[in-house]
This record gives sequence, structure tokens and C-alpha cells, in this order.
Amino acid sequence: MKPFRIGYRTVKTAIGAALSIAIAQSLGLQFFTSAAILTILCIQTTKKKSLHAVYTRFVASLLGMLYSFIAFETFGYNPYVLVIMILLFIPSIVSIGVTAGFISSAVIMMHIYSEANFTLSLFYNELGLMTVGFGVALLVNLYMGDIQKRLDKYRIEIEELYKTIFSEIYKYLEVGDTDWDGRELIEAEKLLNKAKSLAYIDVENHLTRRENEYYLYFDMRERQLEIIERVLPKITTLPVIVQQAQLVASFMKELSENVHSGNTARTFRDKLDIVKKEFAELPLPETHEKFLAMASLYQFIEEMDEYLEIKQTFKGLKGKK
Repeated sequence: MKPFRIGYRTVKTAIGAALSIAIAQSLGLQFFTSAAILTILCIQTTKKKSLHAVYTRFVASLLGMLYSFIAFETFGYNPYVLVIMILLFIPSIVSIGVTAGFISSAVIMMHIYSEANFTLSLFYNELGLMTVGFGVALLVNLYMGDIQKRLDKYRIEIEELYKTIFSEIYKYLEVGDTDWDGRELIEAEKLLNKAKSLAYIDVENHLTRRENEYYLYFDMRERQLEIIERVLPKITTLPVIVQQAQLVASFMKELSENVHSGNTARTFRDKLDIVKKEFAELPLPETHEKFLAMASLYQFIEEMDEYLEIKQTFKGLKGKK
């Protein structure tokens, strides 16, 4: 069983429902409890989703009133007319892209059906319920909670995992063996998925923002992780540890100590070029096994250059190192 927890969305739903009923009742609106239903239907996880929910439900409800007026006032208030009206109404809201507003519009249509008399007073009443219900939903959804700290926490945890992975690589290159089980790779993948989802929510909570620097950062780290997973076999399957391994190990040790959200990729690409030159100046392999080891190491260097190139395209997070 999941632990009992009251989230801020639950709190907003409870407050919104009570507030909409109180306002609708104070205004003397009929069916005032329905204002709470309209509010509950519009409480969403992000501001953009909430705004879209209000739009679809408001348009569908207006269309529902129009259908109700034409159908019931023309053919009478009876279940048979209701069946035909709904059969025509649903395809209509589907065609204009406001399908999500069906439940809200159904609430309004049932009010009209139960009154069995579409008057101007009833029209204003339903319009008032919609205004209160949808308005309160927008009001309570202005608060979405601060997720900046959670995003930064994910960033730090992911960077620590990358540091550990690189540390294990240079340790292996230095001694030729480690007892590392690679669990950090799995943890990093899971953490990146969570982080990107949270960063996307932050984008949705800003009506004018199209992208989020944290989302771009985690996406960059995800592409880097793909390279890390691809190059590890080249290191862990070395037939022998050759002299060139020490050059790569020194580079990986320094890189592991400088994993952060700032952009120092150009500096490390320059250092990698130096490693390539020193690599080339070392004696040629004497055995087939050493040749295979050198080839794997050189492929590893090329892959790490691509790793750094991905980081170089990212400008870095503001105020973070």
C-alpha cells in the first residue's frame, strides 16, 4: 500500500470546491453545489493544463446550453430528445477539440433539463455557475509550488553519479580491476527520467515559456549517459593494461573532479587533444593484445570527445558551477 499523503493538489481541490460553493451560494445561484464540480474538473497539475481545461469546459458548456435551448424548446423536455441531443452534441465537441469539456457541459444541460423551462434567468444562472466554478479553478491553480529546489537536488545527485562512474573508470585503468557493480548507471537513468518529467512540469507552469534550462540540462546529461554506456565495454574488456591507459586514467580522474553544470567542455576537449598527441608519441604495440587494448583506448578517447562536445553545446545553468 502507498503511504497516506495529502498533496498540494488535493489541498487546492478541497479549498477550491469549498470556495466556489461559498461564492455561488452567496450570489444566490441555483444548483450552487455544481460550481464545486466545475472547479474540481479544472484542477490540473500545471497552469497551462488548467488554462486549457477551463477553455475546453467553458466552450463545451456554452455549446451545451445552445443545444439544450434548441432541442428542448423545439421538441420538448423528455428523455428521447435528450438521447438525440447527446448523440449530436458529442461529435460536435469532438470536431472542435473540446471533448474534455463534456462532463462540465453535461452538468449544465442536466440543470436545464430538470428545470424544463429555458429562461433568461436560467441562462444567467448557469453562466454564473460557470464563471464561479472556472474562475475559482484558475485562482487556486495560480499556486503550483516551488520545484526549483527539487530540480537542483536532482542535478546534484546526477552529477555525483557521473563523478562516481568516471572515478571507477580511472581506477580500473590504473589497477586493471575493480569490484564496481555499475549500479550508478541504472540509478542515473532512473533519476534523469524523473528530472526531465519535473522540468517539463516547470515549463507547463510558465504560460509564456517554451523551454526550461533544467530540461535542456537533463536532456544533455541523458545524451551523455548514452555515450558512457556505449564506451564502458571498450574499457572493461581490455585484454591487457598498456602504458597508454595511464594517460586516459589521468584525464578521467581530472574529469571526475569537475562534473558540474557550468560549461568547461572546451577546456577539457583541449586537454583531450593533448592526450591524443601523447598517445601517438608512445611506442607502437609489440603484441596483438596490446594492439587491441590501444585501439579500444583510442576509440574511448574519441567517444569522450563526443561526450564533451555535447556538453559544449549547453550554455550552462545560471549561477551554478
